[in-house]
Amino acid sequence: MKLIVQIPCLNEEATLPATLQDIPREIAGIDTVEILVVDDGCTDRTVEVAQEMGVEHVLSFPGNRGLGHAFAAGIDRCLSLGADIIVNTDGDNQYCGADIPKLVEPILAHRADIVIGDREPDKIAHFSWLKKKLQKLGSGVVSWLAGTNVPDVASGFRAYSREAAMQLICSTDFDHTVDHVIQAGRRRIITRCVPIRTNERLRESRLFSNIWVFVTRSLGIMIRVYSSYRAMRIFSTVGVITASLGFLIGLRFIYIFFFEPASRDLHIQSLILAAILLIAGFQMILTGIVADLINSNRSVLEDLSYRLRRLEDQKLPRSEGPRNE
Repeated sequence: MKLIVQIPCLNEEATLPATLQDIPREIAGIDTVEILVVDDGCTDRTVEVAQEMGVEHVLSFPGNRGLGHAFAAGIDRCLSLGADIIVNTDGDNQYCGADIPKLVEPILAHRADIVIGDREPDKIAHFSWLKKKLQKLGSGVVSWLAGTNVPDVASGFRAYSREAAMQLICSTDFDHTVDHVIQAGRRRIITRCVPIRTNERLRESRLFSNIWVFVTRSLGIMIRVYSSYRAMRIFSTVGVITASLGFLIGLRFIYIFFFEPASRDLHIQSLILAAILLIAGFQMILTGIVADLINSNRSVLEDLSYRLRRLEDQKLPRSEGPRNE
């Protein structure tokens, strides 16, 4: 049983040593623990520090591609290296590496395919009151969209079984956390959460300049990912509501036309509004049908991607020694 801990990094020279030292190299039920550092265009000594500290694998990009791309590339590399379980953590030493055994235990016990570390944001001292409330609200919304219960959606401290890693895709270069929770919920991938500890903050987040940027971009990801799975429901619901409103306004105009002829000229605007709403409503319904067809194609592509990974998996040696890339 091989576990690979992947660490996407962007200029983590100062914090990477503490992160690496915190990762246990012996875990019950795991034969081999290896580390993969994903160099997302680092311009400092992050790679040199990783190699000096005995990191087995380094995957380097010539320039910064974003956390989403770094995460996805890391997952692909971990799969190609024969990982049975993949743990993702951050290079800023935010998460307590000593909790990795807790994170992988449900996977080893075959009780989950994805395990998310719950930081219990309400207890994190350096989180502001507003950030705690937004974290709770965001996690609640995403859990509802996904049909599951994840109290800390934004946590990047996660463990994936090999099967789950082969099924999930990363469709954003910003962040994978929201995307994967909704995908896992909609594809019925068993996801569990375990409480984990956090370390003292060593630096501010580089993923976003302020919390409102994070909220805005995460909201966009929620809408896009959920829409890709429930396009028909979303567009049809909005379309029916819009068309129904136009229909009611149209009925009102018909009543006025036949029973209040003296004032019918004063309500021409109602007729125009009713026509606009009816056309818009039917157009939304048609858009939902088209989007649903596109989503069907996406499902086929996801299935093909999964099957291709399974075929590649059958050709890969499962006992590959450490190496640097």
